[in-house]
Amino acid sequence: MTFGVVYGDEYFNTVNAMNFDLKDLRAFVAVAKLGSFGLAAEELHISQPALSRRIEKLETALGVRLLHRTTRKVVLTAVGREFFQKATDVLNSLEGSLLGIRDVAGHVSGEVIIACIPSAIRYFLPNILNRYHTNFPRIVIKVIDQGANDVLATVIRSEADFGLNYIGTQDPQLEFEPVLNEKFVLACKKGHPLSSKRKVKWSDLTEFDYISVTRASGNRLLMDMALSQTTNRPRWFCEAQHVSTLVNLVEAGVGIAAVPSLAMPVGDHPTLVSIPLVEPSISRTVGLIRRVDRTLPPAAKQLYDYVKDFRSSAKE
Repeated sequence: MTFGVVYGDEYFNTVNAMNFDLKDLRAFVAVAKLGSFGLAAEELHISQPALSRRIEKLETALGVRLLHRTTRKVVLTAVGREFFQKATDVLNSLEGSLLGIRDVAGHVSGEVIIACIPSAIRYFLPNILNRYHTNFPRIVIKVIDQGANDVLATVIRSEADFGLNYIGTQDPQLEFEPVLNEKFVLACKKGHPLSSKRKVKWSDLTEFDYISVTRASGNRLLMDMALSQTTNRPRWFCEAQHVSTLVNLVEAGVGIAAVPSLAMPVGDHPTLVSIPLVEPSISRTVGLIRRVDRTLPPAAKQLYDYVKDFRSSAKE
């Protein structure tokens, strides 16, 4: 394959450029992105000597130095910085084209990393991941399940391609795209005195064993703010770090809990019941977050769009 790459008003020697291939481009992009031969070799599943040979082959073919390598770090040269963007564009364009061809998409490999609040994982995200995996079976999906603040930090540090969160609207480094608005509901076991009610007031919870997320949780902050003017509010006797843990505790019969509706199963469940909470009604907006200065790789963009498709289907 021949590559003609513009640098300034000059073309790199395309005859020599025929001596490198996509593997060499991927090697360079991985090193430039991660700033480390070790991390790049691990990402590409090759040895460091093999990775070094690919970089040397690419630099020899182009007749320029792309990287300065020291004992501690890897630095791009001026030419390397410009070539990194062009090489990234070439690879993204090719990958995007391949993912768009149904008969080819199933053979495309890659990796997508998504940071996600735990409450969205159990009953919301699996259906999306199943659909994505069916269409792109060789793309590896890594899910980092964290609290809201950690999801935010992970995306800002570019340790994940994008995130699913309910905070991030105020951060100038991030773009927040709403996906759904969900209300907090009461989680309780079938047979509980409140389980047969169509709706429950927050004041009704005071008579029963109540469990809550910790004060460090963003969900706890939302609830505390909404209930700040309420005198008759539930008092917890047990708390946990994540909403998903609360649901497990409720199912085990430890108590009742207020949780976002995403954390609860849809439809009839053998043991759990979800009941709307009112007076006040509390809700949160869950959305996709991504860095404003980073273009998503095609594989990540596909998964990002699959999550957005949920928003469209939910409105129908």
